[in-house]
Amino acid sequence: MARLGKKQEFKRNFGFLSTLGFVSIYMATWEFVLVSLSAGLINGGLAGLFWMFIGTVTCYSTIVASLAEMESMAPTSGGQYHWTSEFAPVQYQKWLSYASGWMSTLGWLASVSSSTFVVTTLVEAMIDITEPDFAFPNWQYTLIMLAFLVLTIFLNTWGARSLPMLETVSLFAHLGGWVVTFVALWVMCPRNSASDVFLNVVNNGGWSNVGTSCLISQVTVIYCNLGSDSIVHISEEVEDASLVVPRCMWWSYIVNVLLGILMLITMLFGIGSLDSALDSTAPYLNLFTNTGSTGMALFLSILLFLLIFSGNITALATCSRELWAFSRDKGFPCSRWISRMNHKQNVPFNSVYLTSVLSAVLCLINMGSTLAFNIIVSLSLLGILSTYMLSIGCLLLKRLKHEPLPHARWSLGRFGLPINIFAFFYCGFVIVFACFPVAVPVALDTANWAPLVWVAVIVLSVVVYFVHGRQNYTPPVEFVEGRREAGKGLQ
Repeated sequence: MARLGKKQEFKRNFGFLSTLGFVSIYMATWEFVLVSLSAGLINGGLAGLFWMFIGTVTCYSTIVASLAEMESMAPTSGGQYHWTSEFAPVQYQKWLSYASGWMSTLGWLASVSSSTFVVTTLVEAMIDITEPDFAFPNWQYTLIMLAFLVLTIFLNTWGARSLPMLETVSLFAHLGGWVVTFVALWVMCPRNSASDVFLNVVNNGGWSNVGTSCLISQVTVIYCNLGSDSIVHISEEVEDASLVVPRCMWWSYIVNVLLGILMLITMLFGIGSLDSALDSTAPYLNLFTNTGSTGMALFLSILLFLLIFSGNITALATCSRELWAFSRDKGFPCSRWISRMNHKQNVPFNSVYLTSVLSAVLCLINMGSTLAFNIIVSLSLLGILSTYMLSIGCLLLKRLKHEPLPHARWSLGRFGLPINIFAFFYCGFVIVFACFPVAVPVALDTANWAPLVWVAVIVLSVVVYFVHGRQNYTPPVEFVEGRREAGKGLQ
């Protein structure tokens, strides 16, 4: 913190296990494989989804490794916008880091909203098990999403002292829940043929070729594996953060991916025919009801609900810390109010409240679109991946120029340059496909409106930069040791 020029405002009450639990339950890869990845069946079918999962997680690992190394260099709640500020060329660092801060906030807000959407879907699914024709109208669906947001507010404010303990418990529940679900599905479900699961690639999205169809499905694959950098934004609450956080980022990704692959194979073998899965409003219900037991189907749904709701608590904590950090650098109007800290509870209350309100606004997309979840997922990816691309690009530029970098206790060493190069271009590749609709032809209610919202936020950030940011925003690099002006104290 002294090198970064920041005062220590949080108590460091997260140890290794609670930090590992924080990121693992947020990623919740095997859980999201079941409840959201099945939406990718339309593009590629069973086999296409499997092979795209393998390819995508392999490519995406370079992004995780790059972020983990930057975290070791600068363990701060600001994350990507701080790294962009510190590593960007001097003449560009202010406005690039400002743009990164806004995009990071947008991405995490969308992530909070999408997690709330999934939890509400699980409530509907639990009812569907006994009443197959039941469905919430959109207004009720949206109200339930808002109710879950209110509950996570309480757990992130007055219940915040128990957050490290909750994350540790969630870690063991995440691992134990996988064992229970994996065994139950293999023992009780009839199985598809291996040729259907591994060889039969189909195109049901109306695209001109199978390749394009499969590449569209990588958006949902990345969503299932997103979130390794969630713990970056609680860095200032973690003991020995420059080593513990990158280790947790990397190993939680490896373990979650392995659990996710095994659960994906289980789902593809047990989900039944592709046509019946595509006809279902919640394909994972086909998997659960294929166990032949209503009680087991309900139990597995409740288990998923509890685990993913735990991840919602983590998502709100992550986003509120990012919002707080950016406001500490006066990145938003009313930054003084947003960054106000409640030292007794060790929580920035105002940041939590504002995060919840803005996430609630995104939840309202559900009122006007039948593909609200896909839009919010795309919006989350566009926001967060653009910050990855900016920060990794700035780090890559320093490496290409052979400029000195801060010491990293978790370092990529001589592999840093090729890993950064691949990660940078892969970010751009995925951003392109995050702008695509799920299927064609496209109507107004099935269009992917995420790129429009993304561009609108970029335009808004440009306007706010010239009205407010240019005069008030203080780039984090101005406080970093060696770059700090003589006489300037800690921020």
